[in-house]
Amino acid sequence: MSTPYRPLPHQALHFSPEDMLRRGREFHAFMEHRRSVRSFSARPVARELIEHAILTANTAPSGAHRQPWFFVAVNDPAVKQQIRVAAEKEERESYAGGRMPAEWLAALTPLGTDWHKPFLEVAPWLVVCFKQSYGVEENGEKITNYYVNESVGIACGMLITAIHNMGLVTLTHTPSPMGFLRALLQRPENEKPYMLFPVGYPAEQVEVPDIKRKNLEEIVQWNLG
Repeated sequence: MSTPYRPLPHQALHFSPEDMLRRGREFHAFMEHRRSVRSFSARPVARELIEHAILTANTAPSGAHRQPWFFVAVNDPAVKQQIRVAAEKEERESYAGGRMPAEWLAALTPLGTDWHKPFLEVAPWLVVCFKQSYGVEENGEKITNYYVNESVGIACGMLITAIHNMGLVTLTHTPSPMGFLRALLQRPENEKPYMLFPVGYPAEQVEVPDIKRKNLEEIVQWNLG
């Protein structure tokens, strides 16, 4: 059965070229201030904000429109503590137990990161994104999902953008391995942890590494160069 179609409901069709350029510049300038934050305030964040961030992520394109993602949002202090304990156990092994090659550790040194992850308890919300390797019908029949990593990666990028747009901060956290999250959060076999996002307000007078992004000439080639 074919999918029904409808007109594209998009205001951009009515923007003037000048408005399009202005909007592009303003959005880029706004996103230039987005930074990963590791020091959070314990100030509460309304559940509705998390809901809208996840709904925005859910607008991402996906292979064959399978939408192969699932989000678990946690604000229960006891569960957050369990996640921190399990994550730090894996991170300690990565940093000090030989999982990370010396080159990787050297690359992380300027950022000052280590296996201690207090933000997993301090941040008011932890949002865990799972990728669905395959779908499951109500009768238990498996459904093939397509371009899973690409689709879920786009959804995560849109989640980060939505969080920044609301004035909150986050961090992409990927403790390796992450299998403990599926067990701890009681997710089914077809789901694998993809990324963990602490979400909240930044701590008072928080500082972030003074790093620079690549300029346009370093990241794009026009036509055949």
